[in-house]
Amino acid sequence: METLLLTDEEVNSLLSMGEVINAVERAFMEKSLGRAQMPSKVYLFYHKYSGDLRVMPSYLEKDDISAVKIVNSHSENRMKYNLPTVMAVVVLVDPRNGFPLAIMGGKAITDIRTGAAGGIAAKYLARKDSKIVGLIGAGAQARTQMAALLYVYGKLEEVRVWSPGATKEEFASEMQLKYGDLCRIVPVDTVEEAVENADIVVTTTPSRKPLVMDDMVSPGMHFNCIGADAPGKEELDPAILKRAKIVVDDWEQAIHSGEINVPISQGIILRENILGEIGEVIAGLKPGRKSDEEITIFTSTGLAVQDAVTAQIAYEKALKKKVGRFIKIV
Repeated sequence: METLLLTDEEVNSLLSMGEVINAVERAFMEKSLGRAQMPSKVYLFYHKYSGDLRVMPSYLEKDDISAVKIVNSHSENRMKYNLPTVMAVVVLVDPRNGFPLAIMGGKAITDIRTGAAGGIAAKYLARKDSKIVGLIGAGAQARTQMAALLYVYGKLEEVRVWSPGATKEEFASEMQLKYGDLCRIVPVDTVEEAVENADIVVTTTPSRKPLVMDDMVSPGMHFNCIGADAPGKEELDPAILKRAKIVVDDWEQAIHSGEINVPISQGIILRENILGEIGEVIAGLKPGRKSDEEITIFTSTGLAVQDAVTAQIAYEKALKKKVGRFIKIV
């Protein structure tokens, strides 16, 4: 038996947002129904390099899909090393015998499955008539979050993007070329301009202090909180959390490293202030949005089951299309 090797570029060419959204939605549900093994992420912190490394194993028992991802986050990578902030490797494992079926680049998997999670959250928690999106951050995640929202809604009226420096103008130009027939993309100078009267707000920064303040928020908004994925990170004013319906992707990960980790540690909000997991909402065990006035928040930490099902798609399509190369490892 040989192991399939796939570069990140090859993986990216094999995946589409629609099929990943369908797979991740099912993975969320399987986890919340107790049919998946998924220990919480294990972290190594490289404090002197402003980085960390995470190990993420999972096994979806009903679908017989298992994988392990190793992923970093180094905020200074682009400036110092001309490397992506996030890089990853995924090993897809045969549950029957532990054989490594494939080793593949994991950045494209991380990007698209996280975007898919935002699209799924909007499907269940945002207003059905949402038309205006505010993006806080203009990196790789802003791109896949926007792609997922366009897949869910078909069209949007306006997407406003804020980020420090010129990245917002670069993002707007790139996305206007790609999606100009589906929405208008507008770079703005302040967070408040991006958030004001938006239907959906997506935060994708590595911030360790709130960027979106309570007085910017109006009834009916939905937030996809993506950037806070490690202890100490937060992007929303905790006062917003106190008046919102909060849904997490995973209880333990969210408490220790999601958007709620700082307010929880400070006693500003309690565990009972959190509705539940997105998989419970998908499965009908917990209610999604009940009214147009509710403020809803999805806090994403990124789940290993998302990586596993997305890697399985890439593997099956690679075999079918004869993409990649095989090597004998074992």
